[in-house]
Formats: sequence, C-alpha cells, structure tokens
Amino acid sequence: MQLDTIKNTGYNKILFHCVIWIFFILTSLIQFYESPFKINNDFYVQWITGIVLFYLNYFYLVPIYLLQKKYWFYFIVAFGLIAAFMIIRINYFIPEFRHLRPENVMPARMIPEGPHFFPKGRMTHRIEMRQPLFFKIGPSFFYILIITISAIIRTLTEFYNNQQNKLIAETHRTNTELIYLRKQTNPHFLFNSLNSIYSLAHKKSDLVPDAIVTLSELMRYMLYETDNKTVALEKEVNYIQNYIELQKLRLNNIEDIVINVHGNTRNKFIEPLLLISFVENAFKYGTDYKGAAHVKIKILITDNNLDFWIENTIENYVKDPENSGIGLVNIQNRLDLLYPNAHELTITQDNEYYRVHLNLKLDEIKTSID
Repeated sequence: MQLDTIKNTGYNKILFHCVIWIFFILTSLIQFYESPFKINNDFYVQWITGIVLFYLNYFYLVPIYLLQKKYWFYFIVAFGLIAAFMIIRINYFIPEFRHLRPENVMPARMIPEGPHFFPKGRMTHRIEMRQPLFFKIGPSFFYILIITISAIIRTLTEFYNNQQNKLIAETHRTNTELIYLRKQTNPHFLFNSLNSIYSLAHKKSDLVPDAIVTLSELMRYMLYETDNKTVALEKEVNYIQNYIELQKLRLNNIEDIVINVHGNTRNKFIEPLLLISFVENAFKYGTDYKGAAHVKIKILITDNNLDFWIENTIENYVKDPENSGIGLVNIQNRLDLLYPNAHELTITQDNEYYRVHLNLKLDEIKTSID
C-alpha cells in the first residue's frame, strides 16, 4: 500500500512538471500568433536546451555543488553550460546573428589602380561587421532565468524536506519517550496496588476478594484503554475513583479521604494515566502509621479547562532519594511533551500539607504523535 502511494506521488510529480512546461511553451507561442509560420528551429532548441539545463541544475549541480557550499564550482559549471548552449544556438540555429546590418562603417580608402582592381578613380568602402553586444548575450538571459528558478525550487525543496525529516524524527523521539513514560507508570501503579492487597492479606481481611476485583478493573482499563492517544475524561476519573476505593480497603480511618468532581466530563479527552501519579504520591505520603490518611481531591471541568487540586499531609514524610519522586518527574515530562504552553502546574508545601494544582487545556493536546 505504501509502495503504491510512493508510485502515485512520483507519477503526480511528473505530470505536474509536464503541465507546467507545456503551459510556459504555449505562453511563449503567443508572439507568433499573427505569423505562426515564422517559428524557426531555434525556438524548439531554446526550450529543449532550457529544459535540459533546468533538470541538470536541479538534480546534479545544486545538490553536488551549491548545497555543499562549493559556490565557485557551481558558478563555473553553470555558466559553462550556458556558454555551451549559447555557442550551439548562435552558430547553428540563429543565422541572423551572422547577417546583421553593419553597425559601423570604416572611413573610405582609395583602392590602388590596376587591371586586377576596380576601375580607375573609383572608391570602395571596407566594411567591418560588428554585432551589438546585447544581441550576443541577450538569449543567455533565458538560461540565467531557467537556472535561477531551478536553483530556488531545489533549495526550497531541500529545506522543506529537511524540516519534515526533523519533524518526523522529533515525533518518533517524542512518541518513544511517551511510551517509555507510560510503561513506567504501569509497574509503579501495580507495585502500590499489590502492596495494598498484601496489607489486607496480612491482616487476613475479608476485603481481599473485593480488592482483587477492584484491581482487575483497574488493570483492564490500563491494558485496553491506555494505548490510545487520548481517553475519555469520564473513564479516567472513574479509574481514579476505583484506585481510591482500593486504597480505602487497607486503611483504618478514611474520613479525610475525599474526592469531588464538578462539571461535565462527557465528550472530553485527556492523556491516559496523567493524574494518577499525583494520587499515588498523596496516598503514599499522606498515610500515617495508624492507617489514617488525609487526601482531598477536587476536579473542576469548565468548558475545555480542567483544574485538578490534591492535598495530603506530609508530617510523617521521609524522602528516599533513590526511589521517591519517579511519578512526579514522569508527569512533568509528559505534560511538557503533550501540553506545551497549555498547562500550569503549581506545587506548594508547608510544614503540614503538600498541595498540587494542575490547570490543563484539554483541547490543546498534541495528537499528531503517531
């Protein structure tokens, strides 16, 4: 399928070039409208050599010399070709150059008398034929115009192709980085969830089956929904709520665990698993040794803007420089990649609370990543 597309593109380019050349040639024929039989061989030679010069310059001279900054070689070869074409045309196809009227007449001189010369007393003029400089170099302007247009088109084409290649390479790099960041989220989440279920199992709690069912729902979402570029905001919010329910099963005091969602989540889309890292960190550092947690979440959707607030206690927080902060670094990188200039992340901390506020423009996600 891709090969057919490339072939069709090549055919389209050839057809386009043919149409353009035919257009210019037909346009140049307007000068012969009243006397179509005055078209001489030089007209055809001019256009044939012009087309040859165009593609020689386009495919060889510009890529080999001009784009490689070998300017002197380029100009020498280019003007050499122009001179060669001009010599061929002047000597073989433009006879009027050899039959121009005299431009200057030299002073008259007497010719010696004698039987082999003119009659006695008669004078003649020695005439020197001089072709005006304009007529000698005039036709070359056609070739200069052709080679200039050819060089400009090839240079702009190369610039455009280079920009496209850079964009494709950057897109692939960004896509690879996003996949890596998403895959980092999955084991991080699974580790935290299994740790919660382990706590229930260690207590021999009857809630273990419910926890496993909730975990299976979360895993199903992660396996079948998050490979898309975006997911429905409604599903993402449900995922967060299920995760919170799973965390509640292992805690002794859940009075300070609150999530409020305001606004319409339908027909809104977001990057998958974008907010869960904040929630994971909140439960990780907002739970004390007695099994009580303080985690408050508020989600507000207004038009295409999403505001996400989360607050948790940090009085018992001890930073692990080797293992902590993976989730936050992950989400900051993803925000920079997917919502450039379309998000605002504010993190504040005091002696008691750790607060995060994220403002997101949902309709400005970069969905061009394939």
